[in-house]
Formats: sequence, structure tokens, C-alpha cells
Amino acid sequence: MSGDRTMERARQDIVRLCHAGLDATSLRVELRRKLGKVIPNNSFWCATVDPATLLFTGAVVDGTPEDALPAFLANEFAQLARRRAAVSTLYEATRGRPAESRRYREILVPLGFGNELRAVLRAGSSIWGVLCLHRDGVGFSTAEEDFLRRLAPHLAEGLRTALLLDTRDNPELTQGGDSPGLLVLAEDFSIVAATPTAERWLAELSDWPRGGGLSQAVRAVALRLRALERTGGTQAGLLPQARARTLAGQWLVLHASRLSGPGTSTQTAVIIQPASSVEVAPLILQAYGLTAREAEVARLVLQGLSTDEIAAELVVSPLTVQQHLKAVFDKTGVSSRRELVAQIFAREYWPRMSAGVGLAADGWFATGSMRRG
Repeated sequence: MSGDRTMERARQDIVRLCHAGLDATSLRVELRRKLGKVIPNNSFWCATVDPATLLFTGAVVDGTPEDALPAFLANEFAQLARRRAAVSTLYEATRGRPAESRRYREILVPLGFGNELRAVLRAGSSIWGVLCLHRDGVGFSTAEEDFLRRLAPHLAEGLRTALLLDTRDNPELTQGGDSPGLLVLAEDFSIVAATPTAERWLAELSDWPRGGGLSQAVRAVALRLRALERTGGTQAGLLPQARARTLAGQWLVLHASRLSGPGTSTQTAVIIQPASSVEVAPLILQAYGLTAREAEVARLVLQGLSTDEIAAELVVSPLTVQQHLKAVFDKTGVSSRRELVAQIFAREYWPRMSAGVGLAADGWFATGSMRRG
């Protein structure tokens, strides 16, 4: 019984942690420390996920060698894309025959890992992260699996809420911070070339521990490109991209494509650039837990449409629009359209406005331009 009480106290402690308003990296670092006391493990890996693409946007890693990460990430994405159960073990997934799993034979066994406990961190219908724990040859108990299953929704809410934290002040972000950077990767993910801006963005991406090699967000888009190449899905509209947040709170978009030309056929180009409001707003709206129709109404409000114009656009009545708006206001904690616009875009517009960055013709900030006073 004392063991049950210990696990329940630990669960309550971690639940409080998930709802303490921490940023995503701090939450996962603390989770690693606290979870290890009740579910001992040899390897901890917890990644945030872009819910639109399921690509990993940053990870806290402990116990997985750097050179094993590419294979681990590629397989993990495939697992995540078809995963239905929130929490499961490798032994459960293989009905007690782990040797039948390529993941087990080709990835876990060479690392000396036995069983694996996985959790897909889902809030509502969206996936915000994934957690993997490994042990050396010792299985995870039913009690440990149940413990993580009860925690998973809270962990997902913690990661979802972390997206809504205000951007921390960082004057370095305003020093030429709107230009894209280019990385060129070899087949083994080593960096062949990088522009200075790309090097700066890499230093800002939120993997933990710091300085642990190539960012997993970069690996994720490059690996996804390879997967698309194998299935013939690399036309322009399907080239992989993911949104990721820096440690200082700035949103980035990463794009991957193959280089063409003599000697470059095995090289991958990854462009890292600040995200525009158009790219960030849907993710933020999703993080507030809006339904698809509520998010659509909010998007049209952000574009400046009136209630009647939104009703005409969506072919619904103005009363229906007002009902959706009330739900949007309730979920985002605002009471007017003006407050909604401020809530969504203040973190994107204000840092650049205060730095004197001018607007381009599309209403977003011009790259590298400065307002003249």
C-alpha cells in the first residue's frame, strides 16, 4: 500500500507541474527528474510535435546516444503517425514477441534496451508530444503503464499551454532577426554548409541538453523528406515543413528539399526562417482548444471581417457567427474582437514594431527593413 501512496503523491506532484505554466523545455526537464523516481529508466526522450504535420519540433533527451538519433527519429515518426493507443509497451504491441519488431531488433537491442514504454500526448484530437522510456532488459509493470496513462492528458495540456506563454524579452532577436538561414546536410546529417543566420537559429532551437548536436526539428523535416521520396510524394505541395519555437519564444518555420546539380544529389537543403502571422496563427488557435469552425471564425475575425461578412463567407447566420465568437472569447479569455487580435498577434507584432521593423505590402514585416522616424 505504501508504494501505491508514493505513486499517487508523485502523480499529483507531476500533475501540478503540468499546470504550472512552464515553458515546454522546463516542463520536460522537470518531468524527466520527477518521473525517474517512480518509473526508473535508462533512457528518456520527450519531443514536442507540430500537430498539423506530426513532425518533432524539439526534444529533451537523456540516455540515447547522438549517433542513434536519426534511426530512432525516423522510426518514431512512423510509429506516431499510426499510433492509436495513448500509452503502450513494446511487449504489449508485439503480443510478447518483441523480436518480431524491427524497432526492437535494429534500434533498441544495439543500444542495450529491452522493453519500451511509449505515450502519445494528445489533448482533444491533437497530438502535442510523445514520450518514450527504455530499460535494460526489465519490463515495465502494469502499475507503471497505468501511472503514465493517467498522466498523459495532463502532459499534453502542459505542452499545449506552453505554446501560449508570452515571448520572453530578448533584444538579440531584433538584430537582423527576420532573415532566413540555409543549412546543407550530407546524407549522414552532418552539416556541409551553413549561413551565419542558420547557425544562429540552430543555437536558438529548443533541444535539451544544449549543444547536443543537430536539432531534432531539423532532423525531422530532413527525415520526412526522405520518406516522401521513397513514396514519390515530393511534389511542391507536399515538401515537408514544421513550425518550431526557439528558447526565446520566437516562431520559426523549417522547410526541407533536395539540392540539384553535380555532386549534390545526396545533400538536403533546410531553410530556417521566422514564421509569419499567417503560419503561426492556426497553431496558436489550435492550442487554445478551438473547434475547427471556431478557429475558422477566429481566423476571419483576425482578417478584419465583420459578423455579416463572416456569415456570408461561411454560409451561416449572423447569430451562428455570434455563438461561435462567444465560444472563441471564452476559450481565449478575451471579451472583444480587439482583445482577440491583441491576444493572438501581440507576441508576433509587438517585438518587431518596437524594434522599428517596417511592414511589407502583405501586412507582415518586411525582411530586414527598418522604420524610419
